[in-house]
Formats: sequence, structure tokens, C-alpha cells
Amino acid sequence: MAFLLGCEKARVEYPTKTIFEELSLGVDEGDRIGIVGRNGDGKSTLLGLLSGAVEPDEGRVIRTRGVRVGVLGQTDDLEDSQTVRQSVVGDKPEYEWAADQRIRAIIDGLLRDIPWEGVIGELSGGQRRRVDLARLLAGDWDVLMLDEPTNHLDVRAITWLAEHLKERWKPGVGALLVVTHDRWFLDEVCTAMWEVHDGEIDPFEGGFSAYIMQRVERDRLAAQAEQKRQNQLRRELAWLSRGARARATKPKFHVAAAQALIADVPPLRNEIELKRMAMARLGKQVVDLNQVSVAFDDRVILDQVDWIIGPGDRYGIVGANGAGKTTLLRTIQGLQPLTHGSVKIGKTVRFAVLSQHLDELRAFGNDRVRQVIGRYNRRMMLDGKEMTPAQLLERLGFSHADLNEPVCDLSGGQKRRLALMLILLDEPNVLILDEPGNDLDTDMLAAVEDLLDGWPGTLLLVTHDRYLMERVTDHQFAILDGKIRHLPGGVEEYLVLTDGAVLDEGRAASRDRFNSLVGLESKGDDGAEPSSETKDTAGSAPSSLSGGEQRTLRKLMASNEKKMETLKGKIEAKRQEMAEADPSDYLTLTALQEEIADFEQSIETLELEWLEAAETLGE
Repeated sequence: MAFLLGCEKARVEYPTKTIFEELSLGVDEGDRIGIVGRNGDGKSTLLGLLSGAVEPDEGRVIRTRGVRVGVLGQTDDLEDSQTVRQSVVGDKPEYEWAADQRIRAIIDGLLRDIPWEGVIGELSGGQRRRVDLARLLAGDWDVLMLDEPTNHLDVRAITWLAEHLKERWKPGVGALLVVTHDRWFLDEVCTAMWEVHDGEIDPFEGGFSAYIMQRVERDRLAAQAEQKRQNQLRRELAWLSRGARARATKPKFHVAAAQALIADVPPLRNEIELKRMAMARLGKQVVDLNQVSVAFDDRVILDQVDWIIGPGDRYGIVGANGAGKTTLLRTIQGLQPLTHGSVKIGKTVRFAVLSQHLDELRAFGNDRVRQVIGRYNRRMMLDGKEMTPAQLLERLGFSHADLNEPVCDLSGGQKRRLALMLILLDEPNVLILDEPGNDLDTDMLAAVEDLLDGWPGTLLLVTHDRYLMERVTDHQFAILDGKIRHLPGGVEEYLVLTDGAVLDEGRAASRDRFNSLVGLESKGDDGAEPSSETKDTAGSAPSSLSGGEQRTLRKLMASNEKKMETLKGKIEAKRQEMAEADPSDYLTLTALQEEIADFEQSIETLELEWLEAAETLGE
């Protein structure tokens, strides 16, 4: 792979902190790298260094001649007086940009609800963000650097962006560096991870799930990770192997490996105990919506909705921007005037809301964090333990130095964590969280999730972060055409219902591969499955298959099973070599890990072929 850009012995220093020292790394063609780390450790600075926006104090940045780099920052440079069209396609004539299939797809995926001739200065912050992203994607770049690209995007737009980035370049061409807290997005788009910490960058192969597993393995081999950090990572692994997404999409071998690592980890939540405690605090009735309708200017937002929210329920709410999520939350709290129907709220219900804009912190002004928590003498019970406000803040990642910072000077992530802590100290029994993951790094998201796992009450969550949604809530619901619909299949089911699901390329390639092996005709380009009527009449093996074709498929399945067992044995042997190797011998450990990754990739391919054969046989 050709080298595109990088840095050599780079040092970046600010008056109060050294971000990087002696940093050397490179980006090659074909790289798809996700960048993670704690808030303030230098993720955005790293993008600025590699893009040329930040000059190193020592060392140098290297770039191959002619490499074009496109950057999406956390703030945009759009001109308020320009139109959306001018910002995205410039002065190109319509016949030119309209004939470009990629630009048309970008406009449809990101700007469908934004006026094409609208003025930038009249757009909301979220709309400006989408226009800036569309402007960048419409350009022709060799390297894309994206800083929090999923902010202000709904689930459908995030799914579209992931597919666009996966298909934007051919394999081995172009490069992507992305900083985001959206762990689903990292898993979908990235094939490698960089962890930024303590002025260093540790590389990992695979997406976020693989990063978590390798990170635990690295800590186990080196025996240097703190126990508290280990527990958080192992709880993440528990979700990866037990969660809805893992059960539905992770190859069986990876799930088995994760389950072995977390064999002694208790369930994320004791649902029965939490519900019992919630009923003691709430009684039997929380909120009942009876035939509720809400309309604005002849536009129906909620249409005769019946919904019962009980004690201890943990519900996630998804829907497109403008579908009515905010209206639904206001209705649940009894704040929204109704066009029809009624809302019954239990007598003991105490609502608490964590809003997107953190309006609740403005009242503290220049007060320091220590002063704010000093006004709370309450202790709260969490996971059966009594915790003081200071202990709770420490659990949410605040250091002693942070306690002396004015509230107004805190970072966005720190403000969000402080607001959540203050809400919990008020002892509500119904907690409403609106995009709680904004501004939080992946470690802090894990800490917040861990905190919410032990919170005994009713939880309602609105977020576009698929991982967070399915990790924290037990059931998901969608607002579709004014109705509330349960999603047993999670967010993926919502995307299917709204025609947002895209056929997984790996399964499609595997299907074509084994179909060519057995001489079967491939499915259509749309990847459509047989109708339920066809499946019902097919029996255990489709009648369209001849006896010879069925035998060929079963032979393929048996062969793949033997190959997978052989590969698993090789992996165990390599893991034993790793266990016996010198933990400080980085080259040897890296080489062994690469061999293991190759074996695991082969197992994934064989598993997909096995599954496609089984589906074709109707087994």
C-alpha cells in the first residue's frame, strides 16, 4: 500500500499541557482508521496535525506530493450569505452536478429536507452541519478526516453515511480517519483503530468491537491495567456478546471468544430486582397514554397513541428528525396540550430531564464544581452501595483538579456528566435522557452506561447512537406516521421498516461465492428474499433445487465445518504462543496477532458461506 501522509517525531505542546511527544505514524492507501481516546487527550489535535492545520513544535509532517485532504471540523466555515447549493456544488452548472450520481446520492442522503436555495445564515445548527458534511463529501479527496461526523444526524442519515464511506473508494484506495463516539459507526466503517492516550497512540486491528477485545487481551498480557478500567472493558464485552446486535450480526466464533472472556461477569442489569425497587418508589402506575393525538397546523404528530410506561421500564425511542420525539417526551410529562385523548401520570412520579442543550447548568454561571456539589448533602444508592456526590463525580471521570474548575469553563463532555450527576442526586424516579452521548468519549460513555445499569427507575432514552440505545434500554420503540411501534429487532428493524436497511456486502459477496460453487442462479441485485408464501411451500429444502444441488450444498457445509474446526485449533495454538512469549516483545506479539486475525477472517468467510448454504436449503 502506498504511503499518503504521516508525521515523524512530532511534538505538539500547549502552555499548560504537552499533547504529543516524539510521535511517528503514517496513513497508507486503503486505511480506514477510527480514533478513540479520552476527552482532551488530543484526538482533534491529531487530525489537525496530519491535515496541516496544526504545526508541530518539533518534528515534521510528511505528505506525498499531490495528495488531496478533506477535513470536517467540529465547527464549519460556511458563509452565511451563500445558498445551500453554492456551499455544496459551488458554481458548477446544474447539468454537470446533476449528472454526477455520487453528488445526487449525497444530496438525497443528507439534504433531503433542506431547501436547495435556502440561505446558510437561516439554517439551524444541525442543518448547517449536514450542509458542511455534504460539501466535503461532494469533493474529490484522497484522504478524508472527519471529526464527529454523526453529530446532528438521525439513525437513517448515519446508516447512509456509513454505507457511503464504505463504498466511496475501491478496496486499497483512499484513506479515512474518523473521530467519533458512535461505536456502531466505528464498527461499520473502520478496519483499524488508533487509541490516543498519554501523548501516545496505540494501533489496533479491526473495528471498535475488535479494539475492545484486543485491549482486554493486551491488558491481560501486560498485567498493567487498573482493575477499575478492566471491569469497564469487560462489561463492554458482556454487551458485545449478549446484546441484540451481537446476537444478530456477530460471527459465532467472535461471540464465543467474547463469552469466554466475560464468563465470570454478572449480567449487565438485574432486571427483576430493578423493577422491584422501581415499584417500591413508583407504585404500579407511571404514565398511561390513552388515544393521544397531537397536531400542529393540520399536521398530525401523534395519532391516537395508546402506550403504557410502567415502573422499571427502560425504553428507547427512535425516529427521524421532526417525527415527534420531543413532542412525545413533552406529552409523557404532561406539558404538551393534546388535540385528543388523555395522559395519566402516577401520583408518585418525579420526572428529571437531561436536555441536549444543558440549559439546567446555566444557573451556576462561574460557580466552581466543588461549590456546586457542596450544596448536595444527599447520598444515593447505586448497585447496592451508598455514594457521595464526590464519589459519583469520580466514577464519571472527574479528577480532583476538575473540581476547582468553573462550571462555565468545563468541556462539553464534562458539563453533560455533571448535569447527569445533579439530576440523579435529585432522586427522580422517571429519567428522560435526550442525546446523553453527545460530547462524551467512548470510555466516558461506558462509565455512564455502567452508572445507568444500577439506576432503579423508569428510563426513557432518545438518541441516534445505535450502540448506546441497545446497550442501555431493554426495549426500543419507533415513531412512525404518528404511531408508536415496538421494535423487537431493535434499531435494525426500524431501518427495515423505513426502507433504510442496506444489504450487507459481506453476505452478498458470500452468497455469490457459494452460488457460483454449486451452479445456482444468484438472487437479484436488490438482494430480495423469497416471499413468505414461497418459504412456506418450500419445505425443509426448496423444491427448485435438484437432488444433486442439495447434496452439493450439504457437502459444502460439512467441508466448511471441518475447515473452521481446523482454523480454531490453529488459533488456540497461536494464543498459546502469545501466552508464552515475552510481553515486551512487541514485534513477535504483533506478528502472532496478525496470524490470528487472518485465521479469524477465514472463519468469518466460511461461516457466511455455511449460513448462505443453510438458508438456501431452508434449514
